[in-house]
Amino acid sequence: MATAAYEQLKLHITPEKFYVEACDDGADDVLTIDRVSTEVTLAVKKDVPPSAVTRPIFGILGTIHLVAGNYLIVITKKIKVGEFFSHVVWKATDFDVLSYKKTMLHLTDIQLQDNKTFLAMLNHVLNVDGFYFSTTYDLTHTLQRLSNTSPEFQEMSLLERADQRFVWNGHLLRELSAQPEVHRFALPVLHGFITMHSCSINGKYFDWILISRRSCFRAGVRYYVRGIDSEGHAANFVETEQIVHYNGSKASFVQTRGSIPVFWSQRPNLKYKPLPQISKVANHMDGFQRHFDSQVIIYGKQVIINLINQKGSEKPLEQTFATMVSSLGSGMMRYIAFDFHKECKNMRWDRLSILLDQVAEMQDELSYFLVDSAGQVVANQEGVFRSNCMDCLDRTNVIQSLLARRSLQAQLQRLGVLHVGQKLEEQDEFEKIYKNAWADNANACAKQYAGTGALKTDFTRTGKRTHLGLIMDGWNSMIRYYKNNFSDGFRQDSIDLFLGNYSVDELESHSPLSVPRDWKFLAVRNHFVFFKFLKALCLKLPIIMVVAFSMCIICLLMAGDTWTETLAYVLFWGVASIGTFFIILYNGKDFVDAPRLVQKEKID
Repeated sequence: MATAAYEQLKLHITPEKFYVEACDDGADDVLTIDRVSTEVTLAVKKDVPPSAVTRPIFGILGTIHLVAGNYLIVITKKIKVGEFFSHVVWKATDFDVLSYKKTMLHLTDIQLQDNKTFLAMLNHVLNVDGFYFSTTYDLTHTLQRLSNTSPEFQEMSLLERADQRFVWNGHLLRELSAQPEVHRFALPVLHGFITMHSCSINGKYFDWILISRRSCFRAGVRYYVRGIDSEGHAANFVETEQIVHYNGSKASFVQTRGSIPVFWSQRPNLKYKPLPQISKVANHMDGFQRHFDSQVIIYGKQVIINLINQKGSEKPLEQTFATMVSSLGSGMMRYIAFDFHKECKNMRWDRLSILLDQVAEMQDELSYFLVDSAGQVVANQEGVFRSNCMDCLDRTNVIQSLLARRSLQAQLQRLGVLHVGQKLEEQDEFEKIYKNAWADNANACAKQYAGTGALKTDFTRTGKRTHLGLIMDGWNSMIRYYKNNFSDGFRQDSIDLFLGNYSVDELESHSPLSVPRDWKFLAVRNHFVFFKFLKALCLKLPIIMVVAFSMCIICLLMAGDTWTETLAYVLFWGVASIGTFFIILYNGKDFVDAPRLVQKEKID
């Protein structure tokens, strides 16, 4: 069993030091951080000065260096997600960012402003829901990976043994990582989604758990992080594990999702859907092979389900993906292209059964992981479904939930929970739990990558596509449009700062934050973007568009006390709007909020 991290902590603050006291039974350790030298040492409780200001905390997220110096980030609130295998899983819900420095008098006005902006970036990431941890259980590994480890591995601290792909505070913990004696104070924190439910079918009680682990490699926001990098890391890569625990037996089924693993981009330019651009100069096969070499090592066989359109702007990506798989010629990979939108048009979502029937035999071959109550491995999962659409969010989550249900059906029958011939779809109480959990998973992953809840969750929750669901999709699409164009640059910078892709150097002569936003960007974002919204709304929600436009006209007519004032008001805004519309139309990229901290690779 891994060396547990301390669960009960107190933070004592003096002008010179931070003291983090372990309050678990029998513990006497105190982590001491010198606020001047930044040195980290281990002390005992008697070393804490009585004059220190004391408060409870629930974990150390790590430390980060900003313009003003170092900051300590601690978890100040948590809620219990649930328990499985006698381990408690927590969600961190609030944090505090504490400066080592007692004063900011050493900073210039510009440095103060930059430091304030960097702090806002940190807090932006911390305010995104979905940080999970356990002080006793390794959340970063699947059940199957954990079952195939050495005794030495099992004795390691949680920080040492964690899968670095899923440790979102890995950069923040780098100083504590270098000192094994303080590892019990360091918590590896997962970002994604976890839900746990105690369920009953046929009077038999079992625990059902869903875990989605977001990779911190090539992490970012929807339009600024696409495809793969030179190391083969795919954008928005998520490992999702479904776990069943019944009478001591444990079963799991793992799937992955990730951006189409070639070098491509889709930078925002104020168009509703920017055209994807595939690099003409990059070595696609090199990155593609790196990606799948690592996937095969970790997961085994790969059944690739590509859900993007096979016509229009998405067609070149589908063709490139298919060509890459064919050229690689690996017997460990199978490729299935399923045009989700074409097959399910006119709300014919029942046609998803075509895909499920197509991959049923492959799913049986891949199997799932199962260990009995005696700890004997009964079955291993031989590979995974790797699903993707353009964003790896909406279409992807729908398919993953259907594949997971099919696996769960087989597992529960094998465990004796379901009778022969019984279908999960007929278990109304469990079906409600199952569908809502997968819809919540979709929303969590979508908010973290695209900035809004997921689309198509009406189908995931109810099994039917509804007109209300279409309206909600239109609303979320509109919000995504705004965020992708006018706030995602800041969001991307925030993630890059948090993960260590950008490191602050206070000696840098020119801060990237000192580059002023183009006046055109500010003008469009603050006012004229309304008219671009109307265009997007026209495409999605004609009825709402008419109502909104009517309200706009009414407001304009009420603008002045006389007809002359009203006419002048309408003419002024009309000319400004039309002019702005054409400027946006032909120079959209000039108005977009782009990242400033890290220069992403260019796609030619």
